[in-house]
Amino acid sequence: MGRRATTRRIGIADVALKAGVSHATVSRVMNGNFTVDPAIAERVRAAATELNYQPNPVGRSLALGKTDTIGIVVPDLSNPTFQAILRGLSMAAAQDGYRVLIADSSEVSSEEAILAGEARRRCDGLVLCAPRMGDAELEELAPSLHPMVLINRSTMDTNAPSLMVDYGQGIQELAELLVGLGHTRLAFLAGPARSASNELRLQGLEKFKAAHPDIDLRMLDAGSNFEAGHQCVDAVLASGATGIMAFNDLVAMGLLSGLHERGVRVPEDISVTGFDDIPFARYTTPPLSTAAVPINELGQQAWHRMRDLIRNLSPDAEGPTIFLPRLEVRGSTGPAKP
Repeated sequence: MGRRATTRRIGIADVALKAGVSHATVSRVMNGNFTVDPAIAERVRAAATELNYQPNPVGRSLALGKTDTIGIVVPDLSNPTFQAILRGLSMAAAQDGYRVLIADSSEVSSEEAILAGEARRRCDGLVLCAPRMGDAELEELAPSLHPMVLINRSTMDTNAPSLMVDYGQGIQELAELLVGLGHTRLAFLAGPARSASNELRLQGLEKFKAAHPDIDLRMLDAGSNFEAGHQCVDAVLASGATGIMAFNDLVAMGLLSGLHERGVRVPEDISVTGFDDIPFARYTTPPLSTAAVPINELGQQAWHRMRDLIRNLSPDAEGPTIFLPRLEVRGSTGPAKP
């Protein structure tokens, strides 16, 4: 019987033998250690190229104490907002040679701490995006996750930079838009109860109510996805509201679909607004009025803060970085009926 040919993996020992140096010298050169004499380093690299040597990534990570990977935990990856944040984060990180490991908690807050801990053990740092866990749990967990960057949450831990959107201001501007169009009966389709951004919207609406005591503002339970908005049609129609503010664009789109099925015209009968300005918002029928959030920039800035932490540069100790939504007025809002 003929002998089966085998291909042996080229290792550090082969490169060291060919270059006439020690194993440790090869390791230092391959890991980018600049203390090695340039002439010797060039000889090692030439030997590695000739032998087609490929460093073992696991061994390299162990030697350097880093993985060139960061993790991100999101509450719902099917939401285009979180997809866009991830895109901004991963593209920015890739420019610095980092990859992104993704964990989706599927809106189950009890899973977040477990996912965050597992991701951090596998990565050089962690981005927690809009976590649903309570404040006390976040405060307790934060020190074990360093380096960590928070999106749409903040913590007392000054070593964890935070990127926040002013959802309160954004929802107030949407309410003012509807009032300016003559709507006196408004309704807010609330998001997940554990969502910090939903709480900020509610706080903003409390300020709006204080400034407009003559406006009838109803709070209706909804959620964060298309189905939640679609299922709210009966409650919206029963409320008598003519100006609707949805928790986000997905909820608004679900509501638009449900209203269309009932023969309710938008904006002639009811005006509808969303929040976030996801890519589909301008292509609904009619196009959706919304508060635009710089979603991609959130992801990019999250990487920049993480990069500073990984490189032991000064963290952002001046409090959260606040991003202001921008009002986008489109066809889903119009004058109230006389």
